[in-house]
Amino acid sequence: MMSVEKTPIEGLMIIKANSFRDNRGEFTRIFCDQDLNQYLQGKIIRQINSSITFNAGVVRGMHYQNSPHAEIKIVRCVAGKVFDVAVDLRASSTTFLQWFGIELDPERSDALLIPEGCAHGFQALLPNSKLIYLHTSQFVQKAEGGIRFDDPKIGIEWPLTVTEVSQRDSNFLYLNKYFTGFIL
Repeated sequence: MMSVEKTPIEGLMIIKANSFRDNRGEFTRIFCDQDLNQYLQGKIIRQINSSITFNAGVVRGMHYQNSPHAEIKIVRCVAGKVFDVAVDLRASSTTFLQWFGIELDPERSDALLIPEGCAHGFQALLPNSKLIYLHTSQFVQKAEGGIRFDDPKIGIEWPLTVTEVSQRDSNFLYLNKYFTGFIL
């Protein structure tokens, strides 16, 4: 059975999975709709992706999908270690423009459930860090958006010096005074 812990950001949850180990190895349930249905708000997982980041210090993000393709995302690290971050971009939220970060690694088997209206990104803390992503919406390129990983208005404190960011992520704009958030 999975348990869920709240974070300071409404709807952003840490999923605690139980791992079973014996002399043969380990078994971990990484998703169960019965345990997580209330947090998925009746939506179903429509797409599962994985990524591998070869070098420590690399940052990927901060990504989101615009409505009507906004998604709930569950992110789990299955190799290496990452600092996983969500930023609240919801106009009506009491934690608007606040961020939350957590280390994810396979030893703890935790995952982060990221609600609609939040941007997501991470920094690889170890080489060859691999993530599995579960999405409630299929990827739609025209709905893709992002904010800068180093936006001073957000102030994410990355644990390592940032060594590399993709050109696409570097081209995201800083938030300006006219950004009032997403209405979902």
